[in-house]
Amino acid sequence: MRVANLNGRLVLVRDGLAVDVEQASQGLFGADPQAVYERWAEFRAWAAEAALPGGESFAPEDLGAPVPVPRQVFAIGLNYRDHAAESGFAVPEGLPPVFTKFVSAITGPVSEVALPPGGNTDWEVELVAVIGSLARNVAEEDAWGHIAGLTVGQDLSERVSQLAGVAPQFSMGKSFPGFAPTGPWVVTPDEFADPDDLTLGSAINGEEVQKGHTRDLIFSIPMLITRLSARLPLLPGDLIFTGTPAGVGMGRTPQRWLAPGDELVSHVEGIGELRQRFTGGQ
Repeated sequence: MRVANLNGRLVLVRDGLAVDVEQASQGLFGADPQAVYERWAEFRAWAAEAALPGGESFAPEDLGAPVPVPRQVFAIGLNYRDHAAESGFAVPEGLPPVFTKFVSAITGPVSEVALPPGGNTDWEVELVAVIGSLARNVAEEDAWGHIAGLTVGQDLSERVSQLAGVAPQFSMGKSFPGFAPTGPWVVTPDEFADPDDLTLGSAINGEEVQKGHTRDLIFSIPMLITRLSARLPLLPGDLIFTGTPAGVGMGRTPQRWLAPGDELVSHVEGIGELRQRFTGGQ
């Protein structure tokens, strides 16, 4: 099942066509794309049995963030060994670095992003997990049962403010407007042969800059669910950005940053792609 946000309305995407959920369910479920995660099990059961009408075509530009206003956004740092190495950090143990991307940074899969003036803006393609039911003190073997699905995310990062100050300001440097594009939809885990082993990557102006495999995550999605839920509840509709593989601009020699006119395309196998174009300073 693929769940999307089309012009602000909850839709199911089948064979490239969108089915409006509120209309197809005769009002059983509303149009709000965020609200469905509070009733995820009921929604899954309805979608499995419903005789859905034919869908309508749409343009990628009309898709919004599939999870537009989560209550909590967790972002995981240094979760691939090659990225930790290129960043000059030791491989984390116990629990990786955790920060947030503020909700106001979230956008849909196709967007235009204004680069912060004087900053060094970097790219980080990530697999994003969406929580589908309350998770508290969850065992690893039960973790996938709390996940509604997976989507693509970009952890755009302005490195100057991220690393400045007495204590680095990760969340501030990673939450400028448009710095958390997600989408194009949420794909349920049962659509993947192995949801723990997906290829992901990104390209700038057609040049591949990142390619990795989620099987190389230091902390897998089930491990993250277990370790995060041991500390605080994970709520329906929360997002977890799971980390990025090597190939970011900060780790290159010479370093490379996104520039006005660049187009960044990010993808995860079995889900789809994001497409961001960058403009001059805000």
